[in-house]
Amino acid sequence: MSFGKMRTFIDIVTREIVKDEESFSEETDRILASVTAYKEERFGSKTWANRAAFSEANALFRFRNIPDLTIKPKMFIVCDDGRYEVVSVDNVKNRNMYIEVLTKKVVASDG
Repeated sequence: MSFGKMRTFIDIVTREIVKDEESFSEETDRILASVTAYKEERFGSKTWANRAAFSEANALFRFRNIPDLTIKPKMFIVCDDGRYEVVSVDNVKNRNMYIEVLTKKVVASDG
């Protein structure tokens, strides 16, 4: 992976519940990191066919490992294309250099 392909700016966020002074709670996003990443949408290639176990995943993000931050399912990646929920996390070749994250796009429901 070269730095030239990492052109997408992303925020890695988690949802947390915050209480206001009147003890009402609301969910807000907490940004854990902002980095550049390589983004690949799902299409009919051989590599996506091999990922058939993750049929709900429709985008892949690959970025440099961030020290002291563990990416987990149920976190979110936010970029200018929208919001993606983390489905699977993989340490590329177990070298602790790059993280590959399979995600599914979050679409707001009507109603």
